[in-house]
Amino acid sequence: MDNIAVKAEILDENAISRAITRISFEITERNKGAEDLCLIGLYSRGAVLAKRIAAKIAANEGREIPTGLLDITPFRDDERRGQASDGSQIDFDITGKRVVIIDDVIFTGRTARAAIDGLMRRGRPKLIQLAALIDRGHRELPIRADYIGKNLPTSKDEKVRVMLKETDGCDKVVICEEQS
Repeated sequence: MDNIAVKAEILDENAISRAITRISFEITERNKGAEDLCLIGLYSRGAVLAKRIAAKIAANEGREIPTGLLDITPFRDDERRGQASDGSQIDFDITGKRVVIIDDVIFTGRTARAAIDGLMRRGRPKLIQLAALIDRGHRELPIRADYIGKNLPTSKDEKVRVMLKETDGCDKVVICEEQS
């Protein structure tokens, strides 16, 4: 982790696994099963989490859950529109579906807002819910996660880093401080 000092490890591999299991059960419970349910993971770690949650739900419900990847870059409010290509991979219709957006960390709410914009351009879901492994607070928009692995109050100067085996070689969540 270049120029970043780890202050604390918040979740280890077992804690992440338990959080994913809990979120998957909460999703199926609140949606009364997996009928018309689909998961959309936000690139990149949200997509990994979405696949893990989909696998847990499929094992419990006995049916595959359509899972896609959403690249929110073209829908961000801090980038010039039209310059970014959309690398999303959603090969199913979301119209009339119960869509759960999956992200690793919810912070200001701007990523979730961009994800909603991206989804609405692809169809009109029956409802959209949001799941995040970590909720660190500091919202700038009136957005909240429906499913949370862990609430983690932080200062704005701290960074929360989610590391997953598929992208980083290990499963853990740490709080970091940037070093100058």
